[in-house]
Amino acid sequence: MPKIISNTSYFNNSRLITNQDITTDGEKIASIQTSSQPEAKALLTVPGFIDLQIYGAGGRLFSADPTVESLAIIETDLLQKGTTGFLACMATNTPQVFNECISAAKKFRPQAKNFLGLHLEGPFLNPKRLGAHIPEFVRKATLDEIKELLDFGDGVIKMMTIAPECQDDDVIQYLLDNGVVVSLGHSNATFDEATAAYNRGIQTTTHLFNAMSPIHHREPGIPTAVFNHDKAMASIIVDGQHLSYEVVTFAKKLLKERLFLITDAVTACATGPYQHIQNGDKFVMPNGTLSGSSLTMLQAVKNCVEHCGIALYEAINMATRYPANLIGIDNLTGEIGVGNAANLLILDEHLNLQEVIFKGESLPVK
Repeated sequence: MPKIISNTSYFNNSRLITNQDITTDGEKIASIQTSSQPEAKALLTVPGFIDLQIYGAGGRLFSADPTVESLAIIETDLLQKGTTGFLACMATNTPQVFNECISAAKKFRPQAKNFLGLHLEGPFLNPKRLGAHIPEFVRKATLDEIKELLDFGDGVIKMMTIAPECQDDDVIQYLLDNGVVVSLGHSNATFDEATAAYNRGIQTTTHLFNAMSPIHHREPGIPTAVFNHDKAMASIIVDGQHLSYEVVTFAKKLLKERLFLITDAVTACATGPYQHIQNGDKFVMPNGTLSGSSLTMLQAVKNCVEHCGIALYEAINMATRYPANLIGIDNLTGEIGVGNAANLLILDEHLNLQEVIFKGESLPVK
C-alpha cells in the first residue's frame, strides 16, 4: 500500500529541499514532488543508517550467543533505532565460534530484514595492535584456510579486517577476487606497507586511529597512509571515547567522502572470552581495556554535527551513502531518490527519531 511522507525536507547532496511529499510504493520510493500543503513541518527525512561494524544490540552479543534468535533480536533492536542495514561483527575467536556464527548467519539469511552479512574482525591480525582482542586466537592465515572459510560462508562473509603486513599476498588477493571487502586494521603496518596494501586493492581501514600504528613525524604510520591515498576509505567511531572529537574533525577535513561512521557497539556480556562491562558511555574488558562502544548510528551523526563541526548533510552521508558505496550490495544506495529503497527515517528539528520506514512500512521507534 502506498505511503506518503507529507511536507517533509530531505538532502539532495548538500542542498536541503523543503516542502516535499515523498511517496513510497512497496519497497521503493515511487515519487518525490512539491507538497500542496502551505506550511512546512520541522521534519527531516533521511536514508536509513548502515552500520558495517556492530557486535551486538538488544542485550545480545552475537559471538557469545551465535544463534538465529540472537540475530533476530539484534536486527529488530537496530531497526527500531534507525539502522536499516548492518553487518554483524565477530572478534578474534576460536574456529568453533566462527563456524557457529557463520552457520547461524546462513540459517538466518532467508528471513533476514536488515542483516546484510558478517564482518570478521580477525583472527588474522597483528599481535602488537590487538586492543581488546584475545592474543591466543590470533594467527596467520593460509590460502587453503581462507578458501575453506569462504566456501563454508557461502556468500555471508561480506567484510574482513586483517593486518596485511602479517598475511601473504595470495591470501589478500583471494579475498578481493571473491568479493570480500578487505579492511586494514589491528595493524602495525608502516606507511609504506599500508600504502602498498591500499594500492593492492584493500579498500578501507577499520576504526581509524584505534589499534594501529600512529602518526609520528618520522614514522607516519597508517593514518598518514590513508590520508595520502586517493581511494582508501576509513571507518571511525565518533563516541568521544575511542578518540577525541578534535581528531574526528581533523580526519574529516582530510578524508572527506572517504570517511564513514561505524558504532563498533557491543552490549553487556558476562560469559565467554569477551566480557564487556559498561562504564558510563563506554564498555571495557574486565582488565579495564577499552572495548566496544555504547553508540547508536543516530548518536554518531549527532556527535559529528554537535562536536566535530561537520555539516548535517555530510554526517548523514557518513552514516548512509558512504558505507553503502563501500559494501556494494544491490539496491543499497543510502540516498533518497525515485526508485531507491524505501528505507527512511523521520527526524525532528533536534534530530530525534520520530519514525522508521523500512521497505515502505512504518516500524516502532525505540
